[in-house]
Amino acid sequence: MTTRRIFLQSSAAAAAALATSVWPARAANAPGITDTEIKIGQTMPYSGPASAYGVIGKTETAYFKMINEAGGVNGRKINFISLDDSYSPPKTVEQIRRLVEQEQVAFIFQSLGTPCNAAIRQYLNDNKVPQLFVSTGAAMFSDPQHFPWTIGFNPNYQTEAKIYGKHILQTKPDAKIGVLYQNDGFGKDYLIGLKEALGADHAGMLIKEASYETSEPTIDSQIVTLQGSGADVLIIAATPKFAAQAIRKSYDLGWAAVRYLSNVSPSIATVLKPAGLEKSKGLITAYYGKDPTDARWKDDAGLKEWTDFCNKYMSASTIIDANAAYGFGAAATMIQVLKQCGADLSRENIMKQAANIKDLQLPMLLPGMKINTSPDNFSPIRQMQLAAFNGESWELFGDLIQA
Repeated sequence: MTTRRIFLQSSAAAAAALATSVWPARAANAPGITDTEIKIGQTMPYSGPASAYGVIGKTETAYFKMINEAGGVNGRKINFISLDDSYSPPKTVEQIRRLVEQEQVAFIFQSLGTPCNAAIRQYLNDNKVPQLFVSTGAAMFSDPQHFPWTIGFNPNYQTEAKIYGKHILQTKPDAKIGVLYQNDGFGKDYLIGLKEALGADHAGMLIKEASYETSEPTIDSQIVTLQGSGADVLIIAATPKFAAQAIRKSYDLGWAAVRYLSNVSPSIATVLKPAGLEKSKGLITAYYGKDPTDARWKDDAGLKEWTDFCNKYMSASTIIDANAAYGFGAAATMIQVLKQCGADLSRENIMKQAANIKDLQLPMLLPGMKINTSPDNFSPIRQMQLAAFNGESWELFGDLIQA
């Protein structure tokens, strides 16, 4: 069985029925599992406003192909079905129903986006289908008490925003802060974290907020509004397309604000190059992966493993794409869970093992960072380090910060 990726057109027809639908489990509760196969489902925005993230699904597809060529996991090959949802929650709903009810996948892996995962979380939990390592850092996806079948992957967005807030207080205590944010759970998490970091004593430092919808063609007007507010610090809580626009427009306005960039958009290939490398100089982000363009990693064993993988299964141009490197790590984490499952690939045991990862080291994580989960902590990545863009690569500074 070879790994496959399916791209389908979809509609919103199933959206209204999703919240109340319950799909009956098989007696053994091991759908998608045979003696030779593990069937895994995913939705990914291969088209639409977040299509820059499509490389994540492509990288994970390639990774599972590599695993299959090496014999699979405990004798079983991965059958990976990754469907296009265009970053549209109604399409995500329909595609997930297809994966669960028609394809009968064992579980959902790395579906991307806060609004998209929010739209399917209740359905998957009602049906006890593992929703593993969701590709978002929204705090709502690390809630084992209320949603025991959903586990996050990215660092928590609220924690990331707190890191920025504390850094601003330390380095620019008289700052006037403006925030550009996506008008959904993703963007709003940054506001929550920032306000908590500032506290009541410094709440007045946040002088302007401007939101955008993913359906908007441009956020130029929001950047103009934020500049006009008098802000001298700009936090960009945006996905790649809009982050690139914000970087470019803020520079073109001659706005000399200190700019903080969400860690979902640090890719040199898909964000900073489109925005302009010169226009991206000075950006600050919270990093947890190795930047392949940083000379410090040129002799690093993990970078060599990543480079060799790209050269064989992807392309040389993919090497510098942080989104692709992210997918590489997420896929490796998934394979670790399946190895821990052994012969018991029931949904219960898959979920149990996903919540019991101990000190997993990944090739492209920063030194000292490890993946850990437990039954009461569904946040696998809990450490970050600040980094500044020098016009060519991200330069780490400060200490490793524990969430």
